[in-house]
Amino acid sequence: MTSLSVIVPCFNESDGLYEFHDRLSATLQKQAVAVEIIYVNDGSVDDTSDVIAVLRSADNRVGEIELSRNFGKEAALTAGLDYARGDAVIVIDADLQDPPECIPDMLDAWRSGYDVVAMKRGDRSTDSLFKRVSAGIFYRLLASLSDVHIPENVGDFRLLSRRAVDAVKSMPDRNRYMKGLFAWVGYRTIEIDYKRDPRFVGESKWPFFKLLGLALDGITSFSIAPLRLASLAGAIVAVFALLYGSITLAKTLIFGEAVAGFPTLVVMISFLGGAQLMAIGLLGEYVGRLLVETKHRPLYFIDTVEMPTAFGRVISIRSQKKAIG
Repeated sequence: MTSLSVIVPCFNESDGLYEFHDRLSATLQKQAVAVEIIYVNDGSVDDTSDVIAVLRSADNRVGEIELSRNFGKEAALTAGLDYARGDAVIVIDADLQDPPECIPDMLDAWRSGYDVVAMKRGDRSTDSLFKRVSAGIFYRLLASLSDVHIPENVGDFRLLSRRAVDAVKSMPDRNRYMKGLFAWVGYRTIEIDYKRDPRFVGESKWPFFKLLGLALDGITSFSIAPLRLASLAGAIVAVFALLYGSITLAKTLIFGEAVAGFPTLVVMISFLGGAQLMAIGLLGEYVGRLLVETKHRPLYFIDTVEMPTAFGRVISIRSQKKAIG
């Protein structure tokens, strides 16, 4: 019998976790696969750990990876992938915006030969207007800058075959934009449209500035086009400045001309200064990522690991670190 691992990153999700597990279990019970459900507790400060303990005591398919603190969703996903043992792995959020009832369609696509089954948000009506517009701008910008096709409106909700999981695990990146890494490995991929539901309870853990940081990670991790654009813009400005200076010098020598107005000079200096600071900031983003990569710090530290007995083998680990590279 084939086996399936379901990875569920959690950060302060205790209020909706019972409902999520009930719906997930009801869906998985209808599938002819051996299942393990791995909840990755990413440093929650509510009762998430206690709820997972209750689920573990009632369901031998449930396991838990407890991180030593909040390392972020990308690190939590990485931890889940590192410990998942299934022939296929599904990543799904616990907020029920990604309906577990889509899993049978994902398994059917995997059985038909696809290594990556990416779930695409065909209907984003539950998102605010600002989020829909900003997401559209981001995906178009990323598509135009990245050398790798990263599907639009596709989040972390997806299925990966074992060889796709092993490929992602082999990449030592510490600035991890998981959606990009999933796309970068290639293999046969299919997109399935689904309707994204509202959160069952609670509020989003992704405020604007956190989303902006993730967008910067995505762009800078998979493209150096911004640096090239900054160089091109600098070259264009330099050429126009040279032409303008030459014309001004010629007019002054031939016809004579009064000194240009002070406001024009201020505007030009402000424009060039702003452009230079923006280019320096962009360069700093890349240099900062290089600094993080060269430190070779672990992506996360684990407090405890309690893997389920569903696969016939128990893993119990306490106070272990996980390093990549």
